[in-house]
Amino acid sequence: MLIPRQKTPDLVLPLLDGSTFDLGKEASERGTVVCFYRGLHCPICANYLTELEKQTPAFAERGVTTIAISSDGKDRAMAMAEKISARQLRFAYDLDLGKAREWGLYISQSRGLTSIGIEEPKLFSEPGLFLVSPDQSLYYGSVQTMPFSRPHFSELVGALDFAIKNNYPARGEYTEAA
Repeated sequence: MLIPRQKTPDLVLPLLDGSTFDLGKEASERGTVVCFYRGLHCPICANYLTELEKQTPAFAERGVTTIAISSDGKDRAMAMAEKISARQLRFAYDLDLGKAREWGLYISQSRGLTSIGIEEPKLFSEPGLFLVSPDQSLYYGSVQTMPFSRPHFSELVGALDFAIKNNYPARGEYTEAA
């Protein structure tokens, strides 16, 4: 389990533009929104990432970068970026499922074709959303066992405004016996 205010696992992945995403070297004033999505086969992910694409400028105005990550290969990640008309949201691909587990993500097995007629990968991670501070410590995290009921990016932007204004710390850091 990831613990707020403690370092997150390292994350180094290829980006669609040919460069490399390295969370430890991410240069942002206030952190990075790391959005793990299920893959091209998921229509809910496409809608979700469309919203993140729209909110990416709002995050940037607050000193926060964004990235969408899946275990899909390059071709499927490119197809998802094209599907949502991504212009500002970065896409990383080839997430190792062992690394997904380090981030606390759930792993699912393929059930064949989805409702939109795209084959699910044999194994893939379920969604997770994290806000990682510039020092690579966890500020916010949410993981799902299914594609439904994800946090809304507009609400996260609003929460970020509150946190910045009030110097609000990451919560959930207590690890001693209750």
